[in-house]
Amino acid sequence: MDKIRIKGGRPLRGKIPISGAKNAALKLMAASLLTDEVLALSNVPQLADIATMANLLGQHGVSIGLNGSNATPGHTMELRAATITNVTAPYELVRKMRASIMVLGPLVARCHAAKVSLPGGCAIGTRPVDLHIAALERMGAEITLDDGYINASAPKGLRGAEIVFPIVTVTGTENAMMAATLAKGETLIVNAAREPEVADLAHCLVAMGAEIDGIGTDRLRIVGKDRLHGASHTIIPDRIEAGTFVMAVAMTDGDVELIGARQEHIQSACDVLARAGVAVEKTGQGLRVCRSGVLRGVDVTTEPFPGFPTDLQAQMMTLMCVAEGASMITETIFENRFMHVPELARMGADITVHGSSAMVRGVPKLKGAPVMATDLRASGSLVLAGLAAEGETTLSRIYHLDRGYERLEEKLRACGAEIERIRG
Repeated sequence: MDKIRIKGGRPLRGKIPISGAKNAALKLMAASLLTDEVLALSNVPQLADIATMANLLGQHGVSIGLNGSNATPGHTMELRAATITNVTAPYELVRKMRASIMVLGPLVARCHAAKVSLPGGCAIGTRPVDLHIAALERMGAEITLDDGYINASAPKGLRGAEIVFPIVTVTGTENAMMAATLAKGETLIVNAAREPEVADLAHCLVAMGAEIDGIGTDRLRIVGKDRLHGASHTIIPDRIEAGTFVMAVAMTDGDVELIGARQEHIQSACDVLARAGVAVEKTGQGLRVCRSGVLRGVDVTTEPFPGFPTDLQAQMMTLMCVAEGASMITETIFENRFMHVPELARMGADITVHGSSAMVRGVPKLKGAPVMATDLRASGSLVLAGLAAEGETTLSRIYHLDRGYERLEEKLRACGAEIERIRG
C-alpha cells in the first residue's frame, strides 16, 4: 500500500494551480443522467472518487470519454446517457463513496424508478439519507428500504412540491433540485444549502434547459421541464483544496500564489485566518498567501456555507497546533470528525477533546512521526503537519488522500516541499 514521506521544515514558495472542485464534479457527472444528449464538463479533477463515479455511471449506461474518446476520465469529460440500461446502483460501487446517492434523484426523475444501495465513504459520522427520501416522497415517489437498498418508484413521474429541509443538507438539496428539473409543475426548496458547489450544479442545469430561480440563496424555485438537453460547463475551482494550501503556506511560513482560487468561496476561512496572522489577498490569477505576523490561536466553529467549512476543520486544527496561545475548535456538522487528533498527538500536538469541541494549545514545534490517515480531510491535515514538523513524517492509508487531492505531492514539490510517494 502506498505511503507518503515528508521531510518538514521547508517554506513553500511559488505557484500552485487549484484543481476543479471534487464535490461539484461528482454531482455534475450525475446530472448527465437527466438528458440523452452530451454533457461536456471541463476542469474535471483526476481523483479516485471521480473514477468511482465514472464506474457507477458506466454501469447505468452512460458513455464517458476524454475529449470525445473512451479514455480514462481526465480534465475534459464528455458524458452521454443516450439510453439508461440499468437503474440499480449496486453496493459494491456505492459503498466506496457517499456521493453515489446523487444518482437517486436523476434516475427517478428520468426513468421513474431507481434501486440505490445505501452509501458508504469516510467514517466521519452519520450522514443519513432520510432527507433525500423525504424530498422524493414529497414529489410523489413511493420508496421502501429493503436489504440495504433504497427502492424508489414513480410510475406517473415526479410532480412539483414544496420541500422544507429541517436542517441544511448539501446533497439533499442537490438531489431534490436535479429531480425537480424533470418533475411536473413547480418545486420550491426551502432551507436549501447555499454552498458554491450547489450553485455550480444549478448553473449547469440551467445551461441544460432547466428553469431555476434563487441560485445561491436558501430558497430555490424550479419549474420542471419535459426534457433537458446537452450542455458544456466548466467546474468551479476546489475551495477545500485552496483552503488546505492556504493553511499549508501559513504553517511553513511560505509565500505562494494559488492560481484559480476564489476568495469569495473561502471568505469565512480567510476572515478567521486574518485574525490568526495569515494574509490572503487577491491577485490577477487567484490568491496570494503569506504570514502577516506570528501565528495566533483563534476559536473556530464549523457551519454550513457561508460559515467556516467542516471540510477545513482538520486543517485549521493542525495550523492551531503551532500557533501561540490556545484555540477552541468546535465541530457542528459531523459528530465524529476528530479522528485526526490522536495522530496529531503522535507528532507532539497538545489537543484535548471535549465532546464536539477540541482545545488546542500551541506548541513550538511538531515532530515527524509515522501517522495514519483516517478520512479524506484528516489525511490533508496530516500532510500539513508533516510539512511543518521537525524531521520525517510517514503517512499511510493515503488512498483517502487520493480521493480528494489531485497531484498533491507534485504541487507541493514544485513549491519546495520535500515530499515523495513510496509505492507499496
